[in-house]
Formats: sequence, C-alpha cells, structure tokens
Amino acid sequence: MLPVLRATGLTKSFVVHAQGDLALPVLRDVALAVSPGECLALVGPSGTGKSTLLRSLYGNYRPDAGSIRVRHRDDWVELVGAEPRVTLDVRRRTVGFVSQFLRVIPRVATVDVVAEPAIRLGTDQVEARRRAEFLLGVLGIPPRLWSLPPATFSGGEQQRVNIARSLVVDYPILLLDEPTASLDDDNRNGVVELIQQRREAGAAIVGIFHDAGVRDVLATRIHDVSLPRIPAQPSVGAHP
Repeated sequence: MLPVLRATGLTKSFVVHAQGDLALPVLRDVALAVSPGECLALVGPSGTGKSTLLRSLYGNYRPDAGSIRVRHRDDWVELVGAEPRVTLDVRRRTVGFVSQFLRVIPRVATVDVVAEPAIRLGTDQVEARRRAEFLLGVLGIPPRLWSLPPATFSGGEQQRVNIARSLVVDYPILLLDEPTASLDDDNRNGVVELIQQRREAGAAIVGIFHDAGVRDVLATRIHDVSLPRIPAQPSVGAHP
C-alpha cells in the first residue's frame, strides 16, 4: 500500500544563543515513509531526536532542510515551509498528535475538551459528546469527572483525556509521543487496545514507545533514529 506520510532528507539543528550561537545538530538526513495500517516505532537513545522528529512531522518544528509530504484531502501537501493555514488544516483533518502533556483552555469541562476536535470538523454537538463520553468511559474516566476541567486531574487522568481527545476524530495519520506514560497496567492496556483498533482500521502511525511491551504489541516496523543515514539516490520518474 502506498505511503500517506513521507519524509526525506530531514535535517534539524537548534541554536544555543547562550553558547555563542552554537548550532547543535539533532536530525541529519532522516527519511521515513508510513502506509495505512502500519505503526512505525521510533527508537534510539535519549537525545537522538525522536521527539524532535515527531514534532517536525506535526509542523511544530521547521526543519533546516528536507521534505515532509502528507496525503491530505486526496492530494499531497508539503509541510516544510507551508503556510500556517495549510498546516492547521492538516492538523484539523489528517494528522492527530498525542503528546505527553495536555494543553487546553482552563475551566472547560473534560467532555467538551474531548469533543472539541470533532465539533470543529462539523460533527453534530450531540454526536461529538457521545463519542467523547464513550472514549472517556473506555479509558476509565468516570462520569462524575466529565463536567470538571481536566486541569484538576492527576497526571495519568490527564494523559487519558489527551488520548481521548486525539482519538475522537478518525485521523488517517496518528503521531504518538509516549502515549502510555504515567498510566497503570489496566489503563495502559486500554490505550493499547484503542490504538490497535485504529491501526487495524487503516491509520498510519508513528510513535515513541519507551515501554518495550507496548512497542512489541503495536509496532509493525522499527526506525532507529540514532543510525547514520546514507543519502538516497532519487530514481528517475519517482513520485511521492
């Protein structure tokens, strides 16, 4: 099956102004491609750029060089250098992201936090809340908490709200940054099952899974970010 996310030649450095504008290379000529139904696990020692790569794929970081192409609305979109409105539309419709931290507007009820991405896409409010309640229930957030703002929750509860919010829309592409961090065994298993269902339904997934057991269950391929990359020679007539 053809990829829906393809990155080539990604290079990224961060400038440390306190050290005389020293440039610290993080990514160097990284290439990957992910197709529907695949889960690509990013591995490598701490500091090799796994989270930087994931955030670059989401458009949070702009690479110094390279290309990130996403299949969006039946066409290919280049994210490197894209206008903000294009990046936002890709995030709204095509690419979901589960980070380690929940960032939402204070004092908004949890069920509304989870339902918001679906409502933003035009889903009826009643249906969006029904989806949100279903996911919150599956993830072990009791109904008595649904009307409360998630800022009052524990770290593990906030993580589960974050996951529910990212799964309330059937994104074709999912980016996961340690989705089971801070979770106990029962809740971890529930999250893994939901992600498995999305993968089996055809989502293309790129994730960081420090829990080897979770990685073994979800990953269909491994991508070692720490390995040196040899620039690929483009073939004549190659397409994304």
